[in-house]
Amino acid sequence: MTNSKCGPIGIFDSGYGGLTILKEIRRRLPDYDYIYLGDNARAPYGTRSFDIVYRFTLESVKYLFSKGCRLVILACNTASAKALRTIQQHDLPEIDPSRRVLGVIRPTVERLGNYTRTGHIGVFGTPGTIQSESYDMEIAKLYPGFRTIGHACPMWVPLIENGEAGSEGADFFVRQEIFRLLAKDPEIDTIILGCTHYPLLYEKIRRFVPEHISLLTQGEIVASSLADYLARHKPLDAKLSKTEPGGSCTYLTTENSMKFSTMASLFLGAAIDAATIEL
Repeated sequence: MTNSKCGPIGIFDSGYGGLTILKEIRRRLPDYDYIYLGDNARAPYGTRSFDIVYRFTLESVKYLFSKGCRLVILACNTASAKALRTIQQHDLPEIDPSRRVLGVIRPTVERLGNYTRTGHIGVFGTPGTIQSESYDMEIAKLYPGFRTIGHACPMWVPLIENGEAGSEGADFFVRQEIFRLLAKDPEIDTIILGCTHYPLLYEKIRRFVPEHISLLTQGEIVASSLADYLARHKPLDAKLSKTEPGGSCTYLTTENSMKFSTMASLFLGAAIDAATIEL
């Protein structure tokens, strides 16, 4: 299915959280064209098995390729943890070796050296991301002396998607998980928000996390990493379409489009018009 024509950058997530990544990527690379695909009908991915996450993610990647995408970003920690490596190593060589699929975990890990002094890293994530130990493995590769402490926060995504992120009721669940993580290792001085939903809880998390601890959100990090990647891969960059000024963005969902559009406005701070597709 090799195609020499230019195409948009695909951004994939199991739901809405990837919109926080898209927002920062568009801020950093505003003139490129984008397609955002949320597999909301089958979300959440965080509690699903490796095999199911891989199969669902591959279906979405192939769909974005069919729409002309030369590059797809898995703006989902669970998909990055459970599907990225297999897709890169097994599927891309058969589908089209010139296309690329990138994730959000490695770019985040690469930044840790700029923040931590103790080398003790906390990671908040979905049960699936924490269970995969993907952050542990990536951190061990790049920083063998660091210690990684993962902690699953199963209530945080439901709170956000039910519009409770700003409520006082959410304070209990946020404060509880922060206490539990820090109790595992009081030397933690850097925490990764390892789920793309969590930036919507950032102010609340920041309020309960001690001031000396750095909080890393992924949007700006992934956007900066992507800009650097494209600068280093000119042939790929030349195959990405642009609409100046301001680029274009198409929003697709496997759920009800009106429901998606309403929820997406919470993540993007602007109204959008989505379309429903079937995978």
